[in-house]
Amino acid sequence: MLSKRIIAVARGRGLRSTGAVLSKNWEAANTYARHAQFHSSRLLQAETVKVPQMAESISEGTLRTFHKQPGDHVDADEEVATIETDKIDVSVNAPAAGTITELLANEEDTVSVGQDLFRFEPGEGGAPSGGETPKEPKHKEAESSESAEELSKEKKDESEPSEQQVDKKLPEPPAPAQPDKQGGGVKPGQGQAKKEVSSGKDVEKVEAKKDKKDKQPAAQSPKVAGARNETRVKMNRMRLRIAERLKESQNAAAALTTFNEIDMFSLMDMRKKYKDEVLKVHDVKLGFMSAFAKASCLALKEIPAANASIEGDEIVYRDYVDLSVAVATPKGLVTPVVRNADSMNFVDIEKEIASLGKKARDGKLSLEDMAGGTFTISNGGVFGSLYGTPIINLPQSAVLGMHAIKDRPVVVDGQIVIRPVMVVALTYDHRLLDGREAVTFLVKLKEYLEDPRKMLLA
Repeated sequence: MLSKRIIAVARGRGLRSTGAVLSKNWEAANTYARHAQFHSSRLLQAETVKVPQMAESISEGTLRTFHKQPGDHVDADEEVATIETDKIDVSVNAPAAGTITELLANEEDTVSVGQDLFRFEPGEGGAPSGGETPKEPKHKEAESSESAEELSKEKKDESEPSEQQVDKKLPEPPAPAQPDKQGGGVKPGQGQAKKEVSSGKDVEKVEAKKDKKDKQPAAQSPKVAGARNETRVKMNRMRLRIAERLKESQNAAAALTTFNEIDMFSLMDMRKKYKDEVLKVHDVKLGFMSAFAKASCLALKEIPAANASIEGDEIVYRDYVDLSVAVATPKGLVTPVVRNADSMNFVDIEKEIASLGKKARDGKLSLEDMAGGTFTISNGGVFGSLYGTPIINLPQSAVLGMHAIKDRPVVVDGQIVIRPVMVVALTYDHRLLDGREAVTFLVKLKEYLEDPRKMLLA
């Protein structure tokens, strides 16, 4: 508190002092003012968080989920909402620690960039940092005073004989339950809930139980044989975009597919010998994708048209390979890009593919991770596909399809032996590649994979 002398100066009654004394008093008052913290800063004001910029080509999205609700505490940069676009999922994070106060949009709403999304009150746990904690409501104070009185009564009881303490701690006999007017009986749990509420115990717990019970989905009726039910589910934005691009590819490209078979014996033998060492040294699993990626990069150097694209009336040839790798996610097929794959070795490619695959499955891919691929590899063999004709990922000119490995009888040096064989398919845009170039590409790929040592000499 301010001293009486300073208060007198503030009220004008201290003006009889000299100027020096008056100046001294004001300096003292200023010292008190500095120590007194009047919390009128922005920490007490709720801030509004808007839909962030997502990308140049994306102006809106679907608000998929709110991870926090009003009253929940958030840390700085903690994810509050997820917005689904036709390419990626965008996370909206809290700019600072605080408490969510209001949600300004509903889940499944279409939201645009700059739109108000939610409000929150900054501060640790919603309270201003470094200041006094807000006063609790009056009913909270009443509850605390009642608890203090109960505590004092218990202390008094400790001085009394144990027999009296036992008598006082005996529970009151429960009131007879009211019979249900309709059924004449008592509903299960009704008497217990009334007892807790009437005695003032765990009111919030009872309400929480009711809310939880209300939120539980109703039990679905068992399916009846011969029933003809239908379920309608709205397509998500990514699935809509995939459908649009695939149809665009069919309409724009003169697509044609050629096939070949690859004897996987040598590659599988190499993988068997070195996979444990690679895992121990580099902490990554050695798979087949790195070998196919490296072989494709070498084949693309010899067939540059398979790494080109059409832009208007021009053909763009590239002396680098940005390899798109198809990854299946719950929301649809995405194609993150391994940049400069032609300059990587097997281990580097495996690391990058594993990292992109994890980001894709976790929904953490960015637009930069998927933009600008020049050639695509799709591995349907992991799902058991034996044959298939992949669709070109425009504006690329070709896509390689890998399939399942099956044991087959083949002729080696005039002898029939059992070998693991994979069927590969190349779908290419006939506007850029002729049949000779497409077939040559697969032949080169076959040579590199059937004898992986050739990749070191290329």
